[in-house]
Amino acid sequence: MLHALSFALILFVFWLLLSGFFTGFLVSVGALAAIAIVALGRRMDVIDQEGHPVHLSWRVFGYWPWLFKEIAKSAWDVSRIIVDPALPIRPTMVRVRTSQKTVVGVVTYANSITLTPGTLSVDVKRDEILVHALTPEGAEALLEGEMDRRVTRFEGAS
Repeated sequence: MLHALSFALILFVFWLLLSGFFTGFLVSVGALAAIAIVALGRRMDVIDQEGHPVHLSWRVFGYWPWLFKEIAKSAWDVSRIIVDPALPIRPTMVRVRTSQKTVVGVVTYANSITLTPGTLSVDVKRDEILVHALTPEGAEALLEGEMDRRVTRFEGAS
């Protein structure tokens, strides 16, 4: 029930943010739309801890700032590589081990890798992710395991 209520609230707030209008009619339609979507989701049995991980809500404030900083640093590095006349890329594939305990944790890790410019999660398995990196340095940074540790802490498994 907690998942359904929080999901309805998030959908309603999202509706309000996208709408930008706060007339009685539009607010009512937004609330009804959120309730209808949650009712349909419950009937389809897709509103659960995995589909809507409420337990991670407050942990994003610790993880997202770090991830955004890593995305910015990586974007800067990739930009420098692109403007270099020698174009010093040496694509490589590397397998990184995962220490996450849940599917949500592994998917968060794979998505974090893909969000970081210069790396792409190619194949995701429960215990490892095959990653394409633009440079060996990018692959080495993943093998150091800082992102893996932070995602594991984010999911609450450590």
